[in-house]
Amino acid sequence: MPARLRPTAPIAADAVLVGDPGRALMLAQELLEQPKMSNHARGLWGYWGRTPEGHELTIQATGMGGPSASVVLGDLAELGVRRVIRIGTCASLGDLGLGELLVVTEAHTPDGGRSLPDPETTAGLGQALKATSGAVVSLDSLHRPEGELPSLVAEGADMQTGALFRAAKERSVAAAAILIATEKSDSGQLRDEDLEEAAKGAARAAARQLSA
Repeated sequence: MPARLRPTAPIAADAVLVGDPGRALMLAQELLEQPKMSNHARGLWGYWGRTPEGHELTIQATGMGGPSASVVLGDLAELGVRRVIRIGTCASLGDLGLGELLVVTEAHTPDGGRSLPDPETTAGLGQALKATSGAVVSLDSLHRPEGELPSLVAEGADMQTGALFRAAKERSVAAAAILIATEKSDSGQLRDEDLEEAAKGAARAAARQLSA
């Protein structure tokens, strides 16, 4: 039995990962027919069900930050998950406008680390979505004084994708990520209702890619 997740329903080989447990519930209701809660341990809500096309899918919350995402990914791999797509948020560091999507092609960390997603899944998402494709830098905290972000060429900054990609590679799980720009220094923050719609659109694309 995994150390953190306590599944009470089946776990599919394909999973959509989100940080926020509430968003996991929202996307389970959006993507699955008659979703069943598969985990509630540690507040990491997870759901299992079938899409309208009959494809089994798990929707799992990973919590906040890279360490939490890494241990949840490890548990999911132990339970048989083989492909994951993260639906997350990021701060725009470049031309991404609020609500726009970023299909992550590489993830950097301030210490010089670089992690890559699964190329086939990432290419499919890039073709399916009207989205920017590019790099993200994954930080321990996004709340830094202006000018203190690392000098890396990246479209966005988040707190999870780099660690998730590393953990996935270690466990032979194919991983990809779609990020929603929710904040930008000269534009403020994305409204909650707009974030919800962007997350649903990204998740529908992820589900289609996982069922292809």
